[in-house]
Amino acid sequence: MDYRKKTVVASVAGLTLEGMDIMFISFAMSMIISEFNIDLATGGFISSITNIGMLLGGIMFGVLADKFGRVRIFTYTILLFAIGTALTGFATNIEQVYLSRFIAGLGAGGEYGIGMALVAEAWPKNKQGRASSYVSIGAQYGVILAALLSAMILPTLGWRALFFVGVLPVIFAFIVRKNLDESPEWLAAQKNKKVDKKGKLAQLFETPRTTITTIALAIMATVQIAGYNGLMIWLPSMLQQSQGLSVSSSALWTISTAVGMIIGMLTFGQFMDRFGTKRAYGIFLLASACAVFLYSYASGSMAVLIGGAIVGFFSNGMFAGYGALISSYYPVQIRSTATNTIFNFGRAVGGLSPILVGYILQSYDMTVAMIYLAALYCISFIVMLTLRNRKISSTSNAM
Repeated sequence: MDYRKKTVVASVAGLTLEGMDIMFISFAMSMIISEFNIDLATGGFISSITNIGMLLGGIMFGVLADKFGRVRIFTYTILLFAIGTALTGFATNIEQVYLSRFIAGLGAGGEYGIGMALVAEAWPKNKQGRASSYVSIGAQYGVILAALLSAMILPTLGWRALFFVGVLPVIFAFIVRKNLDESPEWLAAQKNKKVDKKGKLAQLFETPRTTITTIALAIMATVQIAGYNGLMIWLPSMLQQSQGLSVSSSALWTISTAVGMIIGMLTFGQFMDRFGTKRAYGIFLLASACAVFLYSYASGSMAVLIGGAIVGFFSNGMFAGYGALISSYYPVQIRSTATNTIFNFGRAVGGLSPILVGYILQSYDMTVAMIYLAALYCISFIVMLTLRNRKISSTSNAM
């Protein structure tokens, strides 16, 4: 297997394990709430504390990966992530659950950007979009894996056993470290590197143009996560109320939407490489706004299923491009820092979207909620227009 394929396999596996772990919480939440006798809000904070850990881990490990190497730090993030996941199974109170999820979040937040930086530095410019899309699908594999494991383990062994599966990434970390060489582009940059007078994080705001780009990308990442969470967490219950769908029908909707997402990711990667970043995002952002708005008027089971797949195709298809998008605007010296910091900022802030959607549903109706989501994509489109065309440079700032 050549180096390019190895970077994709390693990054896909890392994101699959991350997606699996996050979904474990969703499947096990009712059991955790019951065992520790807590209310829904207290249980909901588990996801919030994980997102905070992702943001801090993303910044910390992004800086370390730029300084000490991608593969070494990538291995450490997976080990930390595995430890946090396994510790969740040993928790004896909700505070210990919070701590273990924070630790898992630290590792998961670091893993994403480092894996994306590895892929960006291994693949040529005209194929980075599709390479990024291959990696991004790993999260959907994780959802499927979590569903299968939960169905097998939860009814018989309980929720703790589910998290003990988290020791498996330790084996994966060892294999990665043994079989994956360091990024040649990072090694070359180390030979020619200059002493950084500013910290890695400060360089994301080094010039006015760099600052504008960093803020724009952070807004786009936030919209991406906010849109996804708003749709996937609330839409099944919205549809149950508005269309009278049963729980089993909602599950079928979830599968249909997930399939649309996977196809959308693969398509978006090709769009990026063939038509350019701004054109690809422009098409998908506007299409997402239209699809989400029109979906609020869908009626009938077939329209709901097909419409869900279309919404998933456009709204989450864009997720596939963020690794390549963010990486392309920063030099190799701060690429991992930039990717981790910006995307995990989007995770932390965008992760709050379900709270706002829930408030809108309480005070108004599904149509207003969908208008809010459509407006988010329009905002992201306007912000995207401020970005300059991609110019990748491994030794100097490309902006």
